[in-house]
Amino acid sequence: MMRIGVDIMGGDFAPRLTTLGAIKAYEQLPSNVELVLFGKKEQILEIFKEVNFNPNNVKIHNTNEVIGMGEHPAKTFQQKPDSSIAVGFRELLAGNIDGFASAGSTGAMLVGAMHTIKSIPGVIRPTITAAFPKLDGGNLIVCDVGINVDCKPDILYQYAILGSLYAENVYGIKNPRVGLLNIGSEEEKGNLLTKSAHELMKGTKEFNFIGNVEGSDLFSKNDLDVVITDGFTGNVLLKFAESIYNVAQKRNINDAYLNRFNSESHGGSPVLGVNSVVMIGHGGSSEIAIKNMILHTQSMAESKIVQKIKESFK
Repeated sequence: MMRIGVDIMGGDFAPRLTTLGAIKAYEQLPSNVELVLFGKKEQILEIFKEVNFNPNNVKIHNTNEVIGMGEHPAKTFQQKPDSSIAVGFRELLAGNIDGFASAGSTGAMLVGAMHTIKSIPGVIRPTITAAFPKLDGGNLIVCDVGINVDCKPDILYQYAILGSLYAENVYGIKNPRVGLLNIGSEEEKGNLLTKSAHELMKGTKEFNFIGNVEGSDLFSKNDLDVVITDGFTGNVLLKFAESIYNVAQKRNINDAYLNRFNSESHGGSPVLGVNSVVMIGHGGSSEIAIKNMILHTQSMAESKIVQKIKESFK
């Protein structure tokens, strides 16, 4: 039996939309997957009663504290040991759940990932990834999108390994093609970081490096599967990509491709390089986004991506 933990108290619209999203996920998950909900049991049961959902379908782990979005992540994680996030990470560390997802405080989720379950030995710094839609219908994996705003070349090199493993094992992309985000495709282009990273990546046998790529390549270049960049640039890119859907909506444009920029479609961003499956969702997640965050967590756990990363970094 696989068990997926969900922080019901995390997010701008918790616990209502997180609970409704968990119900939607339950309806799509296979019978061998159990949902473990972390949060205030009375509130969860009230919502179950409203929508006539059988509470025996899931496991509820009662918690009495909540880490707010505006609270200091590291301090609050320690000061609120009975919070839904802190308890969820303890259960993850104990092996009682196979993955943990939250749309709550990103900072607190990163504290839990880095200081409770910790990095896989050999990984210098974990990365947060995002999937962008490509014109050919596929997905483009981007690492990093915010966890490390300052990087060194060897960190970017490891991101390429992590992103390749993720693309292959979770998205089924065989021998994924990796590009380094730069201001030009030529080797000599870029700043000190990208020039040094390119030198490390060139000729490697650990992943399929195709060289530098530009911003104009990201959505239209069919021979590109994974893009590597520092967290500062990646986060700007992520928020720009998400804004494309919002602009389309404001201009009443209904386009199948542009609709794929809706952050709800993926629901969350995984943290790669830590000792278990951790998924971080948007604070403003709808019930559909929560559902997809949970389903993404389940697919991550099913792929055994963590074990494969551990093997790669032995």
